[in-house]
Amino acid sequence: MGSKNKLKKFNDLKDFKNVLEPSRDVLIDDKFKIKGKWSNFFKNNNPIILELACGKGEYSYELAKLYPDKNFIGIDIKGSRIWSGAKKSLENKLENLFFIRAQIELLNSIFANQEVSEIWITFPDPNIKFKRIKHCLLNNQFLEIYKKVLKVGGLINLKTDSEFLYGYVLGILSKNKSKIHYAHHDIYSNRYSPNESINIKTHYEMIYLKEKKAIKYLKFEL
Repeated sequence: MGSKNKLKKFNDLKDFKNVLEPSRDVLIDDKFKIKGKWSNFFKNNNPIILELACGKGEYSYELAKLYPDKNFIGIDIKGSRIWSGAKKSLENKLENLFFIRAQIELLNSIFANQEVSEIWITFPDPNIKFKRIKHCLLNNQFLEIYKKVLKVGGLINLKTDSEFLYGYVLGILSKNKSKIHYAHHDIYSNRYSPNESINIKTHYEMIYLKEKKAIKYLKFEL
């Protein structure tokens, strides 16, 4: 039953007007036609904000509702997850939110240099084991990818329940002498939140909070 449901979702994605599924070959060959033309795609010059490894797109959806004057793109390789956010966005006629099914390491083939204003990464796999660090979305290799697509002064936001990941990223930022705009190890214990964006809570974040896990938040530029 599960496989049939996944297949249906994959078929649905082909008809969703708010989902793009460029092939890996197209991206590797740098032939993605929207690259460098996202303002034309959205038909406005509003800032472009990404959520990487967006899962079901809960955060992207809430951000798009919160900021109708900005364009949002959720990116994930799992089509069955993207389906939920895409369907909900279509039903609620959110015109400033799109989804892309692609691998994040190919981000430079999707966006031109300095085409993106901001990036959100919410509750990624911390990849604690040494052999898994290469898959961590906040390692130096990925940060170099983000640096190319971000505008000068562009921001990266990280929310996580992982002490390891929070400390790991702080260490990288310190070593690279990156500018940290905000850092807190337990954002909901802080009376002075930097913005209303960080108060968005996904399904899994609610589970973490019920387990009394502190939610950490970093905002920085490269």
